[in-house]
Amino acid sequence: MQRRIFGKLAAGLGLSAGLLGSGALQAQEAHALFPNKTPLRMVVGYPPGGATDRVARIVADRLQARLGSPVIVENKPGAGGRLSAQYVKNAPASQPAVLLANPAVMVVAPLVFPDSGYDPEKDFRPISEVNRYEFGLAVASAVPVKELPHLLAWLKANPQQANFGVPATGSLPHFFSLMLGEAAKVPVEVVGYKGSGPLLTDLMGGQIPIAVDTLDTQIAQHEAGKLRVLATSGERRSTMAPGIPTLKELGVNLVGTGWNTLFAPQSMAPATVQRLSQLVQEVMKEADTQHKFAASNLVPVVSSAQETEKMLKAYRAQWSPVVQRSGFKP
Repeated sequence: MQRRIFGKLAAGLGLSAGLLGSGALQAQEAHALFPNKTPLRMVVGYPPGGATDRVARIVADRLQARLGSPVIVENKPGAGGRLSAQYVKNAPASQPAVLLANPAVMVVAPLVFPDSGYDPEKDFRPISEVNRYEFGLAVASAVPVKELPHLLAWLKANPQQANFGVPATGSLPHFFSLMLGEAAKVPVEVVGYKGSGPLLTDLMGGQIPIAVDTLDTQIAQHEAGKLRVLATSGERRSTMAPGIPTLKELGVNLVGTGWNTLFAPQSMAPATVQRLSQLVQEVMKEADTQHKFAASNLVPVVSSAQETEKMLKAYRAQWSPVVQRSGFKP
């Protein structure tokens, strides 16, 4: 009996030593990356409570556990997210910061705001893409179509009805609507709203016939029968709406998604960026992270710095010409 108890005690001590060793390694990791356990700030260009903020808080919490030093989410809203990019670009080395940003900040804004105050390609290094999201093409219940081919035929026959509501002018849904018009050869008149809430209200009320927005904003009302999502914009069907076909499935050769990606300022050491990328990838593989993302209708992505750089180049090649052709001016 004494031997068995000792064995259990020894095992317990071994476990404790292992946990302490893990903690010591985390402390060494934090000290190596950021001297004196200086907090890492994860800057978000939008107020608390939105989708990008939720992503930041999930990732920051798990990254902090792996890094062994504080990771603080800092909200810097303003100028459509551009202030956050300017802030991180100019962050002093003594106060390390990374930026969690979407294409509106890192692709669209520099094209339509020449004086945005930053160059996404020259002033930042990608760390890792952390999530991706699709758009939904939805129609009001009163619109007399139930499938995408019928909608396209209806638009060609009734061009005066081709009003596509989007949550904001200059947003990704704005430019995706234009891309859809080009790909499907149908007229598109973009109508900008002040957010997804007012757009959804008008769509359900029939004040706007068609809407393009992120799928997560539409799916609950689609399931409740208050609007119809005819197609999604991803490469494959969405996990949150597997019953809705993609545009590609329905014969429109178009794929368009948004993302949230972590960026480091150019001043951050390349070795630090690479190590942060490795840690973020580990975070994104965790079951807890994936569960929390799924609960928020978010699609997690595991991506290295190199893979993220490749994605960004392809993304800019797809979207930049559309933004420029649109002639959009804020």
